[in-house]
Amino acid sequence: MAGELRELRESYKLKRAAIRERLGDFAAIARDGDDARLFEELVFCIFTAGASARMGLASIERVRPILFTGAHRRLEKALVGAHRFPRARSGYIVTTRNWLRIDCDLRLRDKLDSFGDDTEARRDYFARTPGIKGIGYKEASHYLRNIGYRGYAILDKHILRTLHDFGVIDSPKPPGTKKKYLAIEENMRHFAREARIDFDELDLLLWSNRTGEILK
Repeated sequence: MAGELRELRESYKLKRAAIRERLGDFAAIARDGDDARLFEELVFCIFTAGASARMGLASIERVRPILFTGAHRRLEKALVGAHRFPRARSGYIVTTRNWLRIDCDLRLRDKLDSFGDDTEARRDYFARTPGIKGIGYKEASHYLRNIGYRGYAILDKHILRTLHDFGVIDSPKPPGTKKKYLAIEENMRHFAREARIDFDELDLLLWSNRTGEILK
């Protein structure tokens, strides 16, 4: 274990600047992003669920011009060839867009700010609101991290497998409940302290060590 931790810290030293730059990009969205950008980032996370970050990026490029106006069929047509599930994901966009218009008039900045310091309630809103489709705890965490909120673990398969390899968790199986998600997240916090690496930076480090990339 000591040897593996040394290797992890060495990897961190090599990637620290790039990781911090990426986190700076997320902070810029928190600072400057308007409601349209915040919704686009949410849709990106809807696309990445059950797929990949690369697929999410390609899909966003396809639908960006019609993200706020496109009907289900038009969005589906735009996603063909870009996403594995064009019909389902386009449906998620329409349902989520309609819900957010009813709930907050798509004023996502105000909605996010309304939770104040309650980080759990902020994530629960995206993970547990029935009108927001395709977002569980992993993608709710992903979304909030991508728009500049700190302290959320994105427990995808790459992170879970790495945590399992380090003995941080007993199984790489994705957590099926909020309670299990939070328990793994807390284990990861302890691991970050042991590794002497910032929690948010550790998340990106572990992901990039598996994938070879530092994306969003």
